[in-house]
Amino acid sequence: MKFRYDLQTFMNNARTLLNMGKFNPKHFKIVDLVISSNKLPGEFDGYKIVQITDIHLGQWLNKEKLDGVVQIINNLEPDCVVLTGDFLSYQANEYLNQLTDSLSKLQPKDVTLSVLGNHDHWTNPEAVRWALRNAGVINLDNDIYTIKRGSDKLQIAGVDSITVGYDDIKKVESKLDYDAPAIMLAHEPDFADTTAKLKPFILQLSGHSHGGQFELPGIRTPIRGRNFRKYPVDTYQVGDMIQYTNRGIGTNSFWFRINSFYEITRITLKTKKYHLN
Repeated sequence: MKFRYDLQTFMNNARTLLNMGKFNPKHFKIVDLVISSNKLPGEFDGYKIVQITDIHLGQWLNKEKLDGVVQIINNLEPDCVVLTGDFLSYQANEYLNQLTDSLSKLQPKDVTLSVLGNHDHWTNPEAVRWALRNAGVINLDNDIYTIKRGSDKLQIAGVDSITVGYDDIKKVESKLDYDAPAIMLAHEPDFADTTAKLKPFILQLSGHSHGGQFELPGIRTPIRGRNFRKYPVDTYQVGDMIQYTNRGIGTNSFWFRINSFYEITRITLKTKKYHLN
């Protein structure tokens, strides 16, 4: 069984290289995550958020693939879409315009929100912000966006990249309503230790690690690096909060993934208390 699994992975990678520029929905896996909290008001029971991260447009993931991912997201009919950083790897007007065109096609019921990642700062953060703004995406630079349902509220906060030192949790906290639940968008997952200290937060959504880009049987990922050592992939309980680290839909320097899929995460919020299995 293990041999066949490894052989299948090898064949999938080979097909990926042979069809480098073509979109194949089978390359992308939809992961369902249910987050329940007694802090969540009834009006947000069943609220759906779709997360993608680490696009790295211009590397393995090109515009055709990104357009395909956008269509998958729209078919999920989310209330909100969140993008957790690393949109580009290199500065290029061609990629900025492509990013704007693709992301402008997202159709959430409420809003599309984002934060920047370290590669966005190493590329050109102002240019990336321009591309996001022109796509109708609201970028949260240490800020909070509040979604309302009647008298109920859900806060979605975002911090700028921790790796480059532009995060400002005090600025976020100054805008935080302690009577309403909150979700944090942070590119780097290990920021969860800081987020969990603030009681309104029920969830942090991150990327950055690419899931290590390969996983071993029984081990989430053997690869851990700066700001993804503690929470490199998948789900963790951090205090009273859940940390979720998405595997990303792109790659950077190393284009292969071994036993680690490209991920689109669909989060459903529920009012019941959530426990890890």
